[in-house]
Amino acid sequence: MKEKILVFDTTLRDGEQSPGASLNVQEKVEIARQLEKLGVDVIEAGFPASSPLQLEAVQRVGAESGAIVAALARAVEGDITAAWKALQQARKPRIHTFIGTSDIHISGKFGSERYGLTLQEKRKTILRMAADAVAFAKTFTNDIEFSAEDAGRTDPGYLAEIIEAVITAGATTVNIPDTTGYTWPSEFGEKIERLRNSVPNIANAVISVHCHNDLGLAVANTLSALQHGARQVECSMNGIGERAGNASLEEIVMALKVRSDLHNFCTGVVTEELYNTSRMVSTFTGIIIQPNKAIVGDNAFSHESGIHQDGMLKNRETYEVMTPESVGVPRTSIVLGRHSGKHGLQSRLLALGYKLQDAELEAVYRRFVDIADKKKEVYDDDLRVLMGDELTRPGSAFELDYLHINSGTASIPTATVRIKHNEQVFEESATGDGPVDACFRAIERALGIESMVTSYSVRSTTAGRQALGEALVRIRDRNVSFNGRGVSTDIIEASAKAYLQALGLRQHHFENNSTETIDNGV
Repeated sequence: MKEKILVFDTTLRDGEQSPGASLNVQEKVEIARQLEKLGVDVIEAGFPASSPLQLEAVQRVGAESGAIVAALARAVEGDITAAWKALQQARKPRIHTFIGTSDIHISGKFGSERYGLTLQEKRKTILRMAADAVAFAKTFTNDIEFSAEDAGRTDPGYLAEIIEAVITAGATTVNIPDTTGYTWPSEFGEKIERLRNSVPNIANAVISVHCHNDLGLAVANTLSALQHGARQVECSMNGIGERAGNASLEEIVMALKVRSDLHNFCTGVVTEELYNTSRMVSTFTGIIIQPNKAIVGDNAFSHESGIHQDGMLKNRETYEVMTPESVGVPRTSIVLGRHSGKHGLQSRLLALGYKLQDAELEAVYRRFVDIADKKKEVYDDDLRVLMGDELTRPGSAFELDYLHINSGTASIPTATVRIKHNEQVFEESATGDGPVDACFRAIERALGIESMVTSYSVRSTTAGRQALGEALVRIRDRNVSFNGRGVSTDIIEASAKAYLQALGLRQHHFENNSTETIDNGV
């Protein structure tokens, strides 16, 4: 019998902390549904104390999911109370509380004299706060996880003291995060081994690890930790997350599956759902998967070299250690067209991981028919992009009602736009350095808004002259980034829609949220 490794997915929490990758409530719910289909054990749905939208998202995911649903909270009563408020309707709630434990974090975050005059005094205060937070969380639910933030750079002896204290207080999972991606695999494995040997009550809790990828070692550190006693891995789809991201779920799971000859571990992940989950996360976050990404990248099962192709034709195992089918990569894509009905569309969307109510299906079908009339054949990737564009974004959207572009090698690019917003109509024209720039300037003049565009990209979802174009625009205001996505067979129209969506998110954010930044980096 193999020993099961628990998979704790933090795509909806740490993954969402990727710059510009904010998800709305409905997008989180859709991803959570797919994560449950994927078979993860724990879904970390968000950080309820940070905003009302985060609290609502955790509530929605918790009420619907059959997996354990975790809510993040700093080691303060207000955060823990907010986490429980969000989790009350969850079938399997978990409160995940954390505090910085390295000397660097203690000196920086707890520099005030009220935490102590010396480092030793501050350490005692942090230890007490950690234990008190766990004990308080325990009054709400029995499933409590504690994270020692920056454990990778925490003094080993002090880390052991804290872990012993929080287990005594009631923690059932103790997470050892390499928050800054600093450690070396052998070093991190030894840290886990030392905790197992030095913490008297360590057998009363599951050891978890949460590794970041700053040095590209997140997956290696995670696997090393498993070899030394960790039994829960914290990871995200496509490895998204703060800075260089988290350990990649698909890489950990497939490394364990392919190299089962080296260990006695297994997971409950349905690996055939990895590809669909990866694509859904990419579509909703707007973070494009690099082609050479292991397991789920476009090139992961592609072979161009003549030697490789010859070897593959003779025996697939010559150059592939797993099959595309084992991770859900389709050999062929289902193609829908203008004559396809709602049932066919619904069936294909369900296979791709999207579960729609009747009203939602009706709205998506109208968009689908419009696209099918323009490009004749609609592929799986087109449907994924359509779903990402269709899900309602929060706030009052700016709707592109009309767009006219005049451009050419012998003329100055000019754009005219008409925008609807809250039953008002705004119309304006502008020139620019190219049709997209003219379009953006016309939108800014019409709405009386100026913004800093920090990223703009356009890609086709499939090959061919009739490919659906997806535009991604990122803007930045007051140190906050907002992503917009637009879809059309016309890339200028797609760009305009993306820019308007980003501006709508910006408006909604500053109307409904404080600009205060809450530190939630585990």
